[in-house]
Amino acid sequence: MRVIFIGALVVSCANDDDARFMVDKPQSVVQQEEIDAYDALRTYVPRESNPGFKLGGAVSMSDYRGKGVMYRLLNNNFDEMTAGYGMKHGAVVKSDGTLDLDNVNEFLTSGSESGLTVYGHTLCWHSNQNAGYLNNLLAPLVLNAPPFANALDLSSLQGGSLDGWEYTTGGGDVQLMADGGMGEGKNAVKLVSGNSAEGTALRLSTPGISVGEAQEYEVLCYIKSDRPGEGSFTFEGLAENAPLKDWTGTGEASETFVTGVSWTEIRFRVSEFTSDTFQLHLNLGYEAGVTYYLDIDNFYVYDPQGEPVVNNLIANGDFEAGQPWGGWGNNVVIGITEDGQGINSQGKALSVYNPSVTGGFWEVQTSYTFAEPLQSGETYNLSFWVKGDAEGVIRPELQSPDYSSNGFPSVSVTKEWEHVELSVTATADRTRFIISYGEFAGTVFIDDVQLSNASVSGGSTTVVEKTPEEKTAITHAALEDWISRMVTNCAPYVKAWDVVNEPMDDGSPYELKSGIGKSDMKDDEFYWQDYLGQDYAVSAFKMARAYGNENDLLFINDYNLGYNLDKCKGLIAYVNYIEEQGALVDGIATQMHITINSDKEKIATMFELLAATGKIIKVSELDVAVKTSNPTEEQLKAQADMYRYVVDMYEQYIPADQRYGITVWGVTDSADNASWLPGDRQGLWNLDYTRKPAYASFADGLQGL
Repeated sequence: MRVIFIGALVVSCANDDDARFMVDKPQSVVQQEEIDAYDALRTYVPRESNPGFKLGGAVSMSDYRGKGVMYRLLNNNFDEMTAGYGMKHGAVVKSDGTLDLDNVNEFLTSGSESGLTVYGHTLCWHSNQNAGYLNNLLAPLVLNAPPFANALDLSSLQGGSLDGWEYTTGGGDVQLMADGGMGEGKNAVKLVSGNSAEGTALRLSTPGISVGEAQEYEVLCYIKSDRPGEGSFTFEGLAENAPLKDWTGTGEASETFVTGVSWTEIRFRVSEFTSDTFQLHLNLGYEAGVTYYLDIDNFYVYDPQGEPVVNNLIANGDFEAGQPWGGWGNNVVIGITEDGQGINSQGKALSVYNPSVTGGFWEVQTSYTFAEPLQSGETYNLSFWVKGDAEGVIRPELQSPDYSSNGFPSVSVTKEWEHVELSVTATADRTRFIISYGEFAGTVFIDDVQLSNASVSGGSTTVVEKTPEEKTAITHAALEDWISRMVTNCAPYVKAWDVVNEPMDDGSPYELKSGIGKSDMKDDEFYWQDYLGQDYAVSAFKMARAYGNENDLLFINDYNLGYNLDKCKGLIAYVNYIEEQGALVDGIATQMHITINSDKEKIATMFELLAATGKIIKVSELDVAVKTSNPTEEQLKAQADMYRYVVDMYEQYIPADQRYGITVWGVTDSADNASWLPGDRQGLWNLDYTRKPAYASFADGLQGL
């Protein structure tokens, strides 16, 4: 009986355990299991009714190329991918204008091997540009004259005569032109080619140049033309009078050089003279109807091994050796910048940080001691480049050990590099060069300092600003260079591009954005439209069409179209303008970085407006921000509903034959310290790559297309 009783107890306990521990799963677990039971997103697109639909996801190229979780997530769920940054101008164009395409090509081939297409993003934008390179193209041309005697006699040209110079016109013209040279008030020789296509038909020949003891001469001149032209130099008095030369420093020798609307530096060396004089022939008759300008004052023929006729009294005035000047006062910090922070984003510069304005301008100073004292009674010319991170005044001077000085005029410092040219006459021997910063709070940057005795000729600096016409031509050429090479490189893989990105102004939505007058311009901003005008997009679309595949789809892309309907209408009007100018826009892309509280009625109206254009319509950058790092269940549901709503409105208003597809920008949530929507939790997956309610809702929406 005892054994049976115990057995009965055991059986009874087992029954009690079953009843006690059989409980329902938490609703949150059930919901997550339902979401996890969904298939891959791309399987929900009805391909029969939407044969060309592209379901896209945005990804950083490094994440995808790393072939980790994001690589597998993109491959499993999407048809197409868009690089968030890696295919933009700023990521690809190097400081010398060449393209670094290694990462791009690896990204393209990896996507292709995985069966994904790549959407090109983006060709022409104001942000994420290598603005340093582009601004350098437009920067003033700074000419430092060779510090050697000029063997070429320019006296007649500088006096307004062609006496001593021979020329042939070939039906064109040769004359002197006032104010046609480099810099204000500088003169040029104007040469107009006729109808002949022979280089020697238009020729300007120098007077004879004495060889003397020189074994080699360097020739330096500057030429520009009103449109693309071609020229060459030939000679009399050399062993080879028609040699091939590397005229413009390209690294390749050629028979001729090319010219354009900006001044082109021509620099080469000649040797092996056959007599005690030689002569240069400038030949410009290759292209008919071109007008050329040869700057007079900067035409040099000199012996580079000769005795210098001027020495900069400031050694290392370009600061490339990395040696800062001495200084004192108010905890001043004096140093040398990193390479690339000097004038025109090249080389190094002196940096002087003064924490605050002081009681006297002399209370903060830098000092450079001369190798030999400057002489009383002599006039000295000073030139340098300067900018600051604020605005203020600095004061340069020549000083003696007893602190007496001769001050140059004070210099107003702005936030842009400016070239300063000053003079002062020493009234006593001066032993050091001083700059005072007591009236400036912040950092002053100084570069290319030159101090010379005015009685010694040569070694001058000429600053030539680009004209608006030059800037337009240079910018157009830079845009074509970028688009042609990028599109050609990517053509085997990329069949659709964002050609123009974010053109419309938010405050004036029927006008283009502009950087003119913008006080907080970022380092990567460059507004192509400020130099090319309203037709900048016309050019961009024509270029993309010319260099891409025959059937590429070319889009214009902008944001807030469902928030500001006037901006949507302004973009549509701009598309109409582009096409009136002869370029074809295949599609309009709407970014749709929205929130759970975005106006649904406006979103529907946006799709209705876009559909009416007849263009292909793409949702290019969809994400729905919750605007909190810890969203509630209600907020996650609202996010899911908004994702579904966008797909539903796309289906309702955009006909199937106008649907390019939808690209999800917020594939996963952003971390709290992310650069994009930090902590906004905008994605379909959370930071642990767990599907969110928005995943299921978005999939349901796709299924309804």
